[in-house]
Amino acid sequence: MGVDVANLTQGPGTLYRGAVGATEPLDTALATAPSGPAWTDVGGTMDGVTLTINQEYSELQVDQVVDVPGRRISKRDMTIATNMAEPTLENLAFCLNQGTISAGTGYKAIVPPNDTSATQPTYSALIFDGFSPSSLKRRIVVRRALSTNNVEFAYKKDAQTVFTATFSAHFVSSSIPAFRISDEVAVEETP
Repeated sequence: MGVDVANLTQGPGTLYRGAVGATEPLDTALATAPSGPAWTDVGGTMDGVTLTINQEYSELQVDQVVDVPGRRISKRDMTIATNMAEPTLENLAFCLNQGTISAGTGYKAIVPPNDTSATQPTYSALIFDGFSPSSLKRRIVVRRALSTNNVEFAYKKDAQTVFTATFSAHFVSSSIPAFRISDEVAVEETP
């Protein structure tokens, strides 16, 4: 198979957040940004958005052969990682999976909850819109996500301040997969 340059992909994307169970845009609307109150654009990102699907397989074994006769998936961990270029308190609360933002005359503040570690964290849903081959849209929907790595931000003389964030997909139900990836395809016109 030769190289099909139409399949080469490059370009930025947009990350949105919503509540777990928020109505997902239809696949027929891939060319349109998620709209309405259910989805919030988290703003600019820096250094791209990285999707990682880590799959672990357990080997099957038998006494009669030296080769591995097969494998079965035993774990899957899907993450979306980025640097959030708009270090707002709202984005910090999102990266921390929690926090109450309060405002008063001349200030705004975030306060993390002061509870036990057994308290259920606040999961979110994510949509990432990027490009698919042929410069059409690719949409990645993570239905139940949690920020799972350290949140870090630095103030430097010669570098922009960003929030580092890694969001991991989690089990939803036996009938609803944790994530979905959809590509827009060109619709052929009939004469």
